[in-house]
Amino acid sequence: MSGEIDRFSLSSTYVVLEDNGDAIPVAVSDRFFEDLESKFGDFKGKRLISHFTFDKDWETWEMHPAGEELVCLLSGQVDLILAQDGVEHTVQLSTSGSYVLVPRGTWHTAKVHTPSSMLFITPGEGTQNRPI
Repeated sequence: MSGEIDRFSLSSTYVVLEDNGDAIPVAVSDRFFEDLESKFGDFKGKRLISHFTFDKDWETWEMHPAGEELVCLLSGQVDLILAQDGVEHTVQLSTSGSYVLVPRGTWHTAKVHTPSSMLFITPGEGTQNRPI
């Protein structure tokens, strides 16, 4: 193997997966989402690998029309609330490594029971948010 391989942390550097198989590290900052939009445009055909920690319930619902989102619990305990056709479904995540594939176009939010760490693989194109 030639060249040096860099090591990153998902707490400071997320990854954009391109359709062609490339993986592009993107530094996390206060302007992360603005920077993401300026660098990648509408995010068509791309997925974002990110990591967040939570100590309180999410304040918004979100929905991804371009594909399924993988939501994986790394630590803690969270109820993921999925809303489809006006019906809410609760999926409990309480074991490290447990995950949910949120269906395309499904509104979702989370109730956080203990401080939690989660990994996301998100099809970002067309993502929508709305208040709880």
